[in-house]
Parts: sequence; structure tokens; C-alpha cells
Amino acid sequence: MRRASPSVTQASAAAAPALPRGCSNFKLRQADRLVSRHYDAYLGGQVGLKTSQYSLLSHIAASGPVRPAELAQAMGLEPSTLSRNLQPLVAQGWVEIGPGADARSRLVALTETGRAKRTEAQRAWKQAQLAFNDKLGVARVAQLHALLDECMGLLAAPEPSGEDDA
Repeated sequence: MRRASPSVTQASAAAAPALPRGCSNFKLRQADRLVSRHYDAYLGGQVGLKTSQYSLLSHIAASGPVRPAELAQAMGLEPSTLSRNLQPLVAQGWVEIGPGADARSRLVALTETGRAKRTEAQRAWKQAQLAFNDKLGVARVAQLHALLDECMGLLAAPEPSGEDDA
């Protein structure tokens, strides 16, 4: 029996499309934990924030005073998750929740100390981002961002209903 030469086998493997192995959800969660650990090392070690807290401070800073429902939607969070994540930021005095346009609405805003904390954290985040780029390579990170954006767009698209209009 004749064996295929390694170069032929490698060429065949390169030409054949790679099939997914394992659970995509599990792999994404593993990657998320590793990336979060990387960023948390910078933010937590230097500023005392979790990446989720920095993200929340940044979204509030960019939005200005914002209704909680709008903030949750912009961040892709459930309202209950947003409420839970806001509590420690309010307790630290970095965020305030005040009255909105009417008696039923509320607005979330950064305090002055919250702005200062975000500015401090932004420097640590920048160091984390540069270290991440160095570790993976800038081109690979750009490809990763493009792939993630494409995948999120596909996943956010409405599912076909499967019903005929006739």
C-alpha cells in the first residue's frame, strides 16, 4: 500500500474547508474568559475596576445622562443586569441615578468622581489594549474585530419565519 507524501496530504488538508470542532459557545466563552482576565489584570491591578465596570462608565460618559432602558439596549444588556451592575458604581459615588423628564423616568449620569475614575481607567485600558495587540499581532486583532462584527451582524439578523406568504 502506497502512502501519500506529506506535501500532498498537507496540500489536500489546506484545500479542504476546515470543519468546526467542538461547541462554538464553549470556545467563545473560553476566549471571553481569557480576554477578560487579560484586561482585568490591567484595570483591576491599576485602577480597581472590572472591565464590565469600565465599559459601563464609558457608555454613560459617551451617552451623557441616559435612561436606563436606553443604556441597557446600547450595551446589549438585560435591564436587570444593568441595574445589578450599576449598584456598585452608585455605591462608590461614580454614578448617580436621578429623576428623568417625568415622575416615572430616571436618568443615569456620571459624577465628577466617576469622570475622574473613567479617565484613570482609560489609561489602564489603553495599556491592556496595546499589550493585547502585541500578544496577538495588530493584523490578527483587526481580523478578529472584523470577524466578530460580521458574526454579530449575522446573529442579530432576524431568523427566517419559514412561513410562505401565499
